[in-house]
Amino acid sequence: MGFASSTSIQCAILFSLFSAILLISALRSAEASIHIYDRDPFREVGTAYLLSGGSEGVAARSDDGRSYIRFENITFWRSKTAADQHPNMAYSSGLVQVIIFEATDRDNIGGSAYGGQRSICCTSDLAKLEGCKRGEVIITPSPTDKYWPVVMNVYFRGNMLSTHMKKNKKVNIKRAGMYNLFFITCDPKLKEMRVTGRTVWKNPDGYLPGRMAPLMKFYVFMSVVYAILSLIWFFQYGRHWNDVLLLQHCITSVIALGLLEMTFWYLDYAYFNNTGTRPVGITTWVVTIGAIRRTVSRLLILSVAMGYGVVRPTLGGITTKVLLLGITYFVASELLNITEYVGTINDIAGRARVFLVLPVAFLDAFLILWIFTSLSKTLEQLQAKRSSIKLDIYRKFSNALAVTVIASVVWIGYEVYFKATDPFNERWQSAWIITAFWDMLAFALLCVICYLWAPSQSSQRYAYSDGKGDEIDDEETESLCREPSKGISLVKQDRKDDNETSDPEEETEEGKRE
Repeated sequence: MGFASSTSIQCAILFSLFSAILLISALRSAEASIHIYDRDPFREVGTAYLLSGGSEGVAARSDDGRSYIRFENITFWRSKTAADQHPNMAYSSGLVQVIIFEATDRDNIGGSAYGGQRSICCTSDLAKLEGCKRGEVIITPSPTDKYWPVVMNVYFRGNMLSTHMKKNKKVNIKRAGMYNLFFITCDPKLKEMRVTGRTVWKNPDGYLPGRMAPLMKFYVFMSVVYAILSLIWFFQYGRHWNDVLLLQHCITSVIALGLLEMTFWYLDYAYFNNTGTRPVGITTWVVTIGAIRRTVSRLLILSVAMGYGVVRPTLGGITTKVLLLGITYFVASELLNITEYVGTINDIAGRARVFLVLPVAFLDAFLILWIFTSLSKTLEQLQAKRSSIKLDIYRKFSNALAVTVIASVVWIGYEVYFKATDPFNERWQSAWIITAFWDMLAFALLCVICYLWAPSQSSQRYAYSDGKGDEIDDEETESLCREPSKGISLVKQDRKDDNETSDPEEETEEGKRE
């Protein structure tokens, strides 16, 4: 036990040093929140040709210059065919407009002629009705700030193939909101245009997008609570090393993976906040650890529900099926998380995530059905064996699982409602709760499992036995309950036997006296 305790302490110290080294390396550089454009093409939308330059929540507090969008080396490239259509000395041979607007001002972009389809660019009919300038984007000033949306015009000169924005042009953000950047042209000759360069998005406290910024503090909190749980668990784990069950070894691995995941998430967000780019290496590690943790957790719950180590010594012929399900879930979860997190900067998730969510959701539903079916059979077996201690633990475990499933279903409904009623991410400041809830729910269920199967001197009472042990325990319990009454009856019986044996002797003595 002493050796196990010292080993646990050494592992904790090494892990702390490793985390500190990673944190120092993550905070070493500070450049910017960067959206990179590498000859990105424009796409046709109605009468306009546009390219989305990014969408982020910016938590500006005041006009102090700490929140901004900065343009670095933005260059627009047109085809040679489009350039040759203009003379060498033409002052303006093509217009590109750079537009920044808040999500609440989205209706201020574009117009509609005679109540028809909305148009981004000003047409001849709209020019007559609304007084806009033909060939440019229709912009209506915001009612709260006449200088918004921000519009910057960039012109091609002569037959040049490229044109540049003003070097390091910066737009200060004065109020919090979900901001969108678009490069737009209304000139059909520029439909094959491409963009190079990058933009820098800055929040007051760093370079994290507004939706992600609260998660950095949340993962600090989760790292602390996982560390506290780890200290308590490893203390008991070391004290009762000789009595530890295989099930408790599995719980230990889940706690360690959870602590690693929360710590790496914090390192990922801290690096992102200080450099403006997501560290692909750290992000890949953290999503892989998270996928392993979720897979092991689900297989652990399924094995416990089947009574592994408690009612049955092995899983028998279904071991292969359980492992195959675990591998499938890991692959699906890993693909989903890599698509959603690795290299992602924008606050709006891609469409690929929708398709990758479906396999994970299907596997989760299948696992829940299998877990509760197995749990019902295990409870029946424990009732038949009259194993009161194990039965009580499994009833508490099933209640905790039921509460977890109900909470999950309710939260999924809320999440669908939240996203359906907020298509433009206007409630971005509270969107972090959607992600945080699942980590908190998983931690709460883990705490319940740790409480029910905590290492102790009596851990072996929860282990599998061939059935005789349970019957012996019940017989001993019954004998202890009946022992006082049996003692009284034995005394009475002894007295009765003494009386019966003493009667002939007394009669003999009486005869001699006579």
